[in-house]
Amino acid sequence: MGNNSRAGDEAAPARLWEAIASRRIGMLGMPRSGLHAQPMIASVERRRKQLWFVTRGDTELVRSIGEAGACMFVVQDGDFLASVSGALTVVRDRKRIARYWTAELAGWLPGGPEDPRLVLLRMDCVDAEVWSA
Repeated sequence: MGNNSRAGDEAAPARLWEAIASRRIGMLGMPRSGLHAQPMIASVERRRKQLWFVTRGDTELVRSIGEAGACMFVVQDGDFLASVSGALTVVRDRKRIARYWTAELAGWLPGGPEDPRLVLLRMDCVDAEVWSA
């Protein structure tokens, strides 16, 4: 994944993944959809440069994805801010939903990990820009 951080900031990519993994909550949007960005909880697969989101499949966001929709995930962790771009794909994988399930998700998705409406969004990360005070 590319990095448009400040010149000389070699640690930015590592800090980016650490910030997403620790903060987990950010705003996910699809600029071409016309929808507002939505709060989402990210699960990180750093080696594959992927973020995973559990959500309901009957949302406008999911319906607007189509064939891998261009997206952005924005996260803030203290004085560290990042905007990650990539492509979203809908994935139906019950085992992975169970693996990523957390108490945080239960607050947003009260039907639990067995809710048949749940799907995963896989974000294949392509580029990022980071800012740090």
